[in-house]
Amino acid sequence: MPEVYYDDGPFDPPSSPESEEERMLLAKDGHERGMGDGTGPMSPGAAENGFIVLKRPPNPLRFLLLALAGLLLFAIVIGVFAAHTYSGSSFIGAQGTRRVTIDHVFNGTFGAVYKSLRWVPEAGDGVYAADDGGKIELVDLKDESSTTLINLTDVKTADGKRLGLAQWQLSSDMKYMLIKADYMKQWRHSSFGNYYIHDIAARQARAIIPPSYPPTTAFAKWSPAGEAIAFVQSNDVYVLPDASPDTKPIRITSNGNASIFNGVPDWVYEEEVFSSDYALWWSPDSSRIAFLSLDETAVDEYVVPIYNPTGDSYSVHPYTSELVMKYPKPGYANPLVQLRVFDLAAYNQRVLDGLDDFDHGENGISEGVEDNIVTLTWSGRQDANDTVVAEVAWVAPEVLMVREVNRAADDGSVVHFDLSRSSGSSEALGQVVRRLGKDGEEGDRGWIECKQDIRPLPPSLVQSLGLPGPAYLDVVNNSAGFPHIALFSPADSKTPIFLTDGDWEVTGSILGVDDNGVVYFTAAYPTSIERTVFAAPLASLSVDGAKALSELRAMTDHSTPAWYEASFSPQAGFYLVSYRGPGVPWQSVLKSGVDREDFEYKLVENQRLNNTVAQFQLPRMVRQTIEIEGNELNVMELLPHGFDDTGRTKYPVLFHVYGGPNSQTVHSRFDVGNWHTFLASELKYIIVVVDGRGTGAKGRKLRNPVRGDLGFFETRDQIEAAKIWAGKKYVDPKRIGIWGWSYGGFMTSKVMEANAGIHTLGMAVAPVTSWRLYDSIYTERYLSVPEANPGGYLNASIHDMTGFHNVNFLLAHGSGDDNVHFANSAHLLDMLTAAKVRDFRFRMFTDSDHSITTRGAYRELHEWMTAFLIEKWGKGGTKRSW
Repeated sequence: MPEVYYDDGPFDPPSSPESEEERMLLAKDGHERGMGDGTGPMSPGAAENGFIVLKRPPNPLRFLLLALAGLLLFAIVIGVFAAHTYSGSSFIGAQGTRRVTIDHVFNGTFGAVYKSLRWVPEAGDGVYAADDGGKIELVDLKDESSTTLINLTDVKTADGKRLGLAQWQLSSDMKYMLIKADYMKQWRHSSFGNYYIHDIAARQARAIIPPSYPPTTAFAKWSPAGEAIAFVQSNDVYVLPDASPDTKPIRITSNGNASIFNGVPDWVYEEEVFSSDYALWWSPDSSRIAFLSLDETAVDEYVVPIYNPTGDSYSVHPYTSELVMKYPKPGYANPLVQLRVFDLAAYNQRVLDGLDDFDHGENGISEGVEDNIVTLTWSGRQDANDTVVAEVAWVAPEVLMVREVNRAADDGSVVHFDLSRSSGSSEALGQVVRRLGKDGEEGDRGWIECKQDIRPLPPSLVQSLGLPGPAYLDVVNNSAGFPHIALFSPADSKTPIFLTDGDWEVTGSILGVDDNGVVYFTAAYPTSIERTVFAAPLASLSVDGAKALSELRAMTDHSTPAWYEASFSPQAGFYLVSYRGPGVPWQSVLKSGVDREDFEYKLVENQRLNNTVAQFQLPRMVRQTIEIEGNELNVMELLPHGFDDTGRTKYPVLFHVYGGPNSQTVHSRFDVGNWHTFLASELKYIIVVVDGRGTGAKGRKLRNPVRGDLGFFETRDQIEAAKIWAGKKYVDPKRIGIWGWSYGGFMTSKVMEANAGIHTLGMAVAPVTSWRLYDSIYTERYLSVPEANPGGYLNASIHDMTGFHNVNFLLAHGSGDDNVHFANSAHLLDMLTAAKVRDFRFRMFTDSDHSITTRGAYRELHEWMTAFLIEKWGKGGTKRSW
């Protein structure tokens, strides 16, 4: 989807040289720039005023006991409180005297330290891995002990070659480590590497297949039980039945090529559906492997030119090279998708019985494999070119759930497969158990979200709770259009049993389920701009009519505005809680469960950052709501240090917008030292962020209006908000502008096109200018297919140049953008030329992708935009005599 870009550029940029997996792999100390928190969607820069006091984590035992008492009726009344408006200002303590410069924005002065914990489920609950100077340690929180897993010097092949660990995984018995070496990034989530099995006791590694340079293996994963490995080599699926050096891989598919993907997603499924690098799934007992086959033969190619493949801006290359990619656009062919399941257990039994062997046949497939593959289908499945398989989830060894939607994302289903009934057949017929869309669970004209939220309950827990199994949890919209956690038991149940309810949203996927059946999750509560971690015990379900609501308890403090995130251990006995703001961030590891001992491990305190912010004159952030056309919208206003609200001093106002469907830019996180901080501190500008209609965390009622008409209501909300600020006595109404990146660039251009006479300046970075130029799965989700909504596509494009004559406009785009193609800006430039719009600025950043970082482009972009603002507006804070 179009990236959420703010003052600090990308969240997880596509085709970037650094891998998020590499960065987080060994839970190394990490410094994140103050220009954003990297967790996305990030908000624009929001410097909090005077973060000198570190907000300490509360005593967990004391807090939970209080929370239990205070939240006894929480599930019933929570929606009422969440609906209240709010207005708050971040202002804590005295401030220093130093001023924020552009160098502080880019040198990490205000960077918060964050650490991740890599939980190691194979070693038991509460065990995580830590890189300890040349070795990997396993830290056990249960007894606060640590042991050495491996010394990195021992990771070498038989000929003594040392291997770098780009990624690693342990086998279920912890005897072996699967290592990804020779890492080579592909798209946002995907990469290639050579994979090795490292025998921990023998201190020796061997390749699962002969290594190649560049590598061609895209993905590999241990089975949940045993020592089997499923991997994808050159777009074909293979299985290594065990870790023995004499074992040969079993080839499952043989048709993989540049256009046919087995077990891994193509570009559009990786970007818009799974947000991951794999499309295969082991069953819980390791007996089966489900995998997608994607055929993009009919998908058109898009070519991105590469003018200079080096890091030297002065390097000359007489002939350009090219990045060629299959990129489906609205109305054109999508990849065709099939879902298949290979029965490894049945195949192994045939080998033991002497019916098959591991030798490859003429087509490259191991003998007997095809007899143990079933293709999944179901009655009422969407047409081949009108289907998106959005989720595949095992909920029992023989039970698989599949979520399918159509291209317009207004019709879909959840399908139940019992594979115990498919033995000896080449096809398994599933049963539609849940309907999605306007005639299903959503029940409105909005879109079906593309998500993977199904969480199976362990059989032991299903049995102890007395549930008809197998059972699973999912995040489902309630009747008011707010996503909540629901239980489906048994798995073919058509009716959700809600654990939570109210006019507030469960955000993201379920974080964990412990052995006692307590479900942990994050919610946008008590207001939509905050995040609180909650626990919902399944055992306390009490049926109330058609609903069963769990007794909720808060795991984090929501008595003051805060944004919390959490990472739970595999059995949810421990969790890493990250306080992300609005104060200086901190992290602690705590035990879960109300009857736990008083346990707290302080992981990060960020005292250096506390000391740093105390030295600077920082802006003040005000968070509030405004009402536009009967809709309550969230707003952040960043006010310069020494702000004068009497009206004697007039300030320019720069709105920052993203505004994409279900996004959120107004929040309670800590964002200090970014470009917006500099603009407010040094140029005395006011920065305003408004989440208009279509954005997230406030229910489907606020999101749905933009369906089929992107850019219309969002633009009205930005214009009406600008009118509100133009009427404030401290605002210079002649200096009101707007800027945005990606979808925000689209929104900026729509505001310019609207020609409302309020904005005098706009800056669009990497904008979408016609949705016919973006990818099909994202676009059609919100606009439907072009044939069904031609007027919507026209209205959602930038097509009227009249307003561009009346504003100061800046346009920037990277020529190597593989996400929002440069063709969007080229199209806008053509129209500006035809309309004789001449008073604008444009820069193409050579070979930069959507993040605009190539060869120093990122800082140059921001300095160029700063110079443009100064040229057109000068500095703010102009005092006027009475």
